[in-house]
Amino acid sequence: MDVMPLLLLVAGSAAIAAAGRRTPVPAPLLLVAAGLVLSYLPGVPDYHLDPHVVLPLILPPLLHTAATDSSYLDLRAQLRPVALLSVGYVLFATFVVGWAAYVIVPGLPLTAALVLGAVVAPPDAVAATAIARRVGLPSRITTILQGESLVNDATAITAYRVALAAAVGEGATWAGGIAEFLVAALGGIVVGLVLMVPIHWLRTHLKEPLLQNTLSLLIPFVAYAVAEAVHASGVLAVVVVALYLGHRAWEVDFATRLQESAVWKMVAFVLESAVFALIGLQLPVVLEGLGEYEGLEAAWYAVAVFLVVVVSRFVWVYPSVCLPRMLSVRIREREADAVSETGAVWKGAFIISWAGMRGVVSLAIAFSIPQVMEGGEPFPGRNLILFLTFTTVIGTLVLQGLTLPPLIHLLKLPGRDVQAETLAEANAQAQASRAAERRLDELLADERNALPEPLAARLRAVLERRRNAVWERLGQSNPITGETADDTYRRLAREMISAEREVFVRLRDGRFIDDEMLRTLLRRLDLEEAAAYRETT
Repeated sequence: MDVMPLLLLVAGSAAIAAAGRRTPVPAPLLLVAAGLVLSYLPGVPDYHLDPHVVLPLILPPLLHTAATDSSYLDLRAQLRPVALLSVGYVLFATFVVGWAAYVIVPGLPLTAALVLGAVVAPPDAVAATAIARRVGLPSRITTILQGESLVNDATAITAYRVALAAAVGEGATWAGGIAEFLVAALGGIVVGLVLMVPIHWLRTHLKEPLLQNTLSLLIPFVAYAVAEAVHASGVLAVVVVALYLGHRAWEVDFATRLQESAVWKMVAFVLESAVFALIGLQLPVVLEGLGEYEGLEAAWYAVAVFLVVVVSRFVWVYPSVCLPRMLSVRIREREADAVSETGAVWKGAFIISWAGMRGVVSLAIAFSIPQVMEGGEPFPGRNLILFLTFTTVIGTLVLQGLTLPPLIHLLKLPGRDVQAETLAEANAQAQASRAAERRLDELLADERNALPEPLAARLRAVLERRRNAVWERLGQSNPITGETADDTYRRLAREMISAEREVFVRLRDGRFIDDEMLRTLLRRLDLEEAAAYRETT
């Protein structure tokens, strides 16, 4: 097996993603553009997007990281809009896009057109969250988009399987399709509910952080594989387990949380970067198989399907947002704060409608379409479906991804209120510090916990520093350096630790201590530096 193409993909996409953080263009768009350009350069390996790799090996960890970073309570509060988008919209888009393709493309069977509709129906989880984080959307809109992207893949994959069964001649019926959809959805939820408690119990009872993190890396793959083995939705199983684990992450050992956070950030960065680069690199593969559909005819089909995809989201979102508010006084009262947060109902609905970027899941599903049907004849329009999926993914990523930030600025959509969030954090820290102080006094009153006064004072000083750190963030900057008190504190702490580190290295070089002791001392300093940073962020 030649590993060089894989290494080039990972290293190259990571480098481009890192460069994207220094530009106003979102990293996903730079990666897609780079993939498009590099796909035709001589010497670049051929990268074929394999659905047997993407769906079971790349999608689960990406869903896991997105779900654990989401808020179960926020998602529950936005359950209605999330369900309407992740289930209702995906099914609506499947039928609308499928019918439009059936009308637009001569000779394309309705069943094959519905396959295309299911393929391009789900907005991409990675694209939605990446753009939302970059542009600083209001928290309610971000929650809705994240919630939609967590569940819509399950809806689309199930709809695709039903449409594919009808297309290849397996005698699928409407009743059978609905039953399969319900079994897959409910089965995935049940599998997740069954797995989440024992997995969490195991995480809290393992004492070795290394074993705990190994288990953490296996969780999304196990949940996905178990659900798919019983013909349920692996996507929903992963999401249910991850939401539960994220909601109860505070019960896991602190060392595990620290390591786990670093590991999953690295995994998500590598996978997200490689996924977007892979999208652009598929251009030669898609164009090679167009066959009878070429030139202006194929371009017209691509533009038409793209427009239907974009417009259909507006057609669904506005009624689903406005009608419940018009028909229910309780909904209007409950969502009054949301209206004040986003400025106006129509603004929030417009952003949700425009933030419908498609991504790698659509391409992976499209590549999984079989070459031939039950009777041995070629699958009708397979190459065209691949092409239309590719152009829709590229079109939504480029057009909507590039225009979303200026559109939010144009609509004057309020971002996160950093001042209010910092104030809430300070109040929470003050309450926690008072509780910790009371507990410390109780413990020190017990003779079994007797400490020398300097050590007891150090505990109180650490507590006081943590309590004051957030309030200082609200204070004035240094008039000479422009630094906040937090910035100065971190800089001085780093300088002190750096001085200690240099002494330890010098002692090692002079053979006064060995390398094992050096690593122990450096790790202690690293933990102190991390603690100093966390106290002021």
